[in-house]
Amino acid sequence: MSSVAEETGVAGDWTTLDGSQQRVAVEVLRHGPLPRAELARRLGLSPGSLTRLTRPLVDSGLLVEGTSDVHTRTGRPSLPLDVRPSSRRFVGVKITGDALFAVVTDLRAAVLVEHEVPLPGRGPDAVVDAVTDAVARMRGEHGEPAGLGIGIGGRVSERRDVTKAQFLGWQQTVPLAAWLHSATDLPTVVENDVRALTVAEHWFGAGRGLQSLVVVTIGVGVGCGIVVHDRLVEGAHGAGGSVGHRPLPGWAMCAQGHRGCAEAVLTSGAITTAVGQALGRSVTYDEVLELAVAGQPAARRAVADAGRALGLLVADIAGLVDPDLVILTGEGVGAVDIARAELDAALEEGRDPAGPPIRVDVQPFPFTEWARGAAAVAIQAHVLGPAAPA
Repeated sequence: MSSVAEETGVAGDWTTLDGSQQRVAVEVLRHGPLPRAELARRLGLSPGSLTRLTRPLVDSGLLVEGTSDVHTRTGRPSLPLDVRPSSRRFVGVKITGDALFAVVTDLRAAVLVEHEVPLPGRGPDAVVDAVTDAVARMRGEHGEPAGLGIGIGGRVSERRDVTKAQFLGWQQTVPLAAWLHSATDLPTVVENDVRALTVAEHWFGAGRGLQSLVVVTIGVGVGCGIVVHDRLVEGAHGAGGSVGHRPLPGWAMCAQGHRGCAEAVLTSGAITTAVGQALGRSVTYDEVLELAVAGQPAARRAVADAGRALGLLVADIAGLVDPDLVILTGEGVGAVDIARAELDAALEEGRDPAGPPIRVDVQPFPFTEWARGAAAVAIQAHVLGPAAPA
């Protein structure tokens, strides 16, 4: 008997699943392919209950049976269940102060296409127009997407409204999801860019299968994404993971008037300012790193101080969260390679000596990976509903 998917060429509809079916399908999406016995164990289901739940999912094409060499105790082969990643397309867009980085992904957030365009202006209208144009181009070339995800540096409420985006100069609430939904006719979710990147790593990257995860980013700003008990921490007002003004050793002052906070010590601007003052001329961040590698004293000292400060910040966060893994990334993460000894020493100094070592993974993600994070948020919204971070 042919399935609905075989007859129509379209996999089943995630939006019609009841709670139990959704649990099954999401578990397979995140961790599959999975043999039925393993899936039943993960979800605490009897074989009969699992069969009852999965049969309509297989018949509709939402789940598919693969091939396997795994055999049951009776000797019969156990076919693992999986999703069809190619059954859906999603668009993810990372918005910076100067450009849009857009990707098309499949259902497991594998990047199929990348696209970068300059941002013509920083006002909300210009951003909406630029995103709409990028979506239209990708739609025309790669088919109809199932959803649109936006990652933006700033404070985002309920994955809909941007309440502050300092790099774009937005100080008042912008209903960005609603405006883009109206402009593109696509289900649209908006998330803080660091939390979006954390979603992608939690569901489909280095954090896959982990119950707790921290992602710390350094660059123009300092950001943090946190997963606890397998759920993303968003906070009551969309400010979960705001660590930019955590106190650290140092005398420099940030733009908000805080002396010695993370943004005053760790941002690329803070580091270039310190080195530029010592040298009596302007320097770029890449030049600072080159000078530090060459042993120039002011550059080496600034990068070493940043490495130590970052280690103390990570130890502070890890002491609160107790994560399985900490990922360090961002456009400023190149300093970590130079100051890894200082970072590791500060981690040891700052962590609970009775606790386990802090596991740290350094990932120099390009902006397309951040756009993939936005697509991952759209995937979450598609399979769980728009207001259900996980």
